[in-house]
Amino acid sequence: MGKDIIAEIRKELLQQVDAKTRDSAQRFFKEAVKVYGVKTALVEKMAAQRYAEIKHFSKQEVFAICEELLKSDYMEEAFIAFAWAYRRREEYQPEDFTLFESWLEQYVNNWAKCDTLCNHTVGAFVEKYPQYIANLKQWTASPNRWLRRASAVTLIIPARRGAFLKEVLEITDRLLLDKDDLVQKGYGWLLKEAGREHQQEVFDYVMRYKKEMPRTALRYAIEKMPADLKRQAMQR
Repeated sequence: MGKDIIAEIRKELLQQVDAKTRDSAQRFFKEAVKVYGVKTALVEKMAAQRYAEIKHFSKQEVFAICEELLKSDYMEEAFIAFAWAYRRREEYQPEDFTLFESWLEQYVNNWAKCDTLCNHTVGAFVEKYPQYIANLKQWTASPNRWLRRASAVTLIIPARRGAFLKEVLEITDRLLLDKDDLVQKGYGWLLKEAGREHQQEVFDYVMRYKKEMPRTALRYAIEKMPADLKRQAMQR
């Protein structure tokens, strides 16, 4: 049954290919990406419609189908897989962390896959089991750039609501001097979102470390702050 659904998804994706979308996809990435060239809105619609066919499957069966989709390396198939994994968030159990971590290690090879998986699937898991933020802190030291970025972007949505400020700043401490611009953008984005509910605390943090913080991260962190705070932060 799972193989049939995967075959149908791939057939439908091929039918929805848009040459302009396919040809323009690469310009958003430094690394080569594998895409069909289907518009994101159509992929999201397909994920929702096709999920109706497997919603009665067990969580383990759904996750197994997700992994088969991820093995193809196609961006669109990864987005469908991550959307389906997120739909089972009410059923997450602690042992699922190992699976999600393995997806990051094996199948995530660009920022779009990283953010889609981490903002939603891994983020929802960590909100349910916050003790696993300790594992995110371990990711900050990984040689894998996507795990390091994941350590920050996993907390984007809870940070936007004001949660986990202490942990946000601890992870940022560990990533502060990272040389990878995509990691810098990741933790800068995290600080920006945390600043929605904790503007003063984030501003104080930025001011304390602005001499060491890469400009890329700094600009992301202060993007939504008032003009006067931005000016102070940008002064070396």
